[in-house]
Amino acid sequence: MEFMTDVVAEAFGAGSDRATRFAELLAVHGVERGLIGPREVDRLWDRHLLNSVAIAECVPQGAAVVDVGSGAGLPGIPLAIARPDLSVVLLEPMARRIAWLEEVVTKLELTNVEVVRGRAEEKAIRQRVSDRDVATARAVAPLGKLAGWCLPLLRVGGQLIALKGSSAAEEIERDRDEIARAGGVDPVVQTCGRGLDEPATVVVVRRAEPAAGRHRRRR
Repeated sequence: MEFMTDVVAEAFGAGSDRATRFAELLAVHGVERGLIGPREVDRLWDRHLLNSVAIAECVPQGAAVVDVGSGAGLPGIPLAIARPDLSVVLLEPMARRIAWLEEVVTKLELTNVEVVRGRAEEKAIRQRVSDRDVATARAVAPLGKLAGWCLPLLRVGGQLIALKGSSAAEEIERDRDEIARAGGVDPVVQTCGRGLDEPATVVVVRRAEPAAGRHRRRR
């Protein structure tokens, strides 16, 4: 697999070796374990790892992060590798993917990562994974539904950073009311990693105080 060493070093810093090992694990096991498609092996760096780690520029220092529907570990694992200052929860409902995530975390010795099995909308998960600074998600659900799942896991003022494609702006307009009902405000499209061959297009949504809470105080 060919890639530019300097680009990887710039993106992952001291974690470059770990990132390379993660790419190797995905290349060897990703297809057979249903984590990536056969055509994605040759695009692991540009489309998956570098695209995922690009969102690090949107994440505050020392943030508590939850990666919702983590799947193969994207973007959560590249983010955790590049940013050891972060505390990252990989949230995933499927047992076989949980097994994969636990194996990767162990092999890469990622001490800032916790793997949790469950769905973001479950009450038990919302009790266990709460007051996060950032929620990330990649190819999980339409934006409105994603906001309903992710925003309750955040503290007030926390941010949902959703990796999206070229239709990100249209998703915001389509789902604006749904986002607002979930407690989301100020949805914006941002481009991360502008120097990459495939920059990351993200939608950032901030969690506001629930409307019901504001109404109660005005009485």
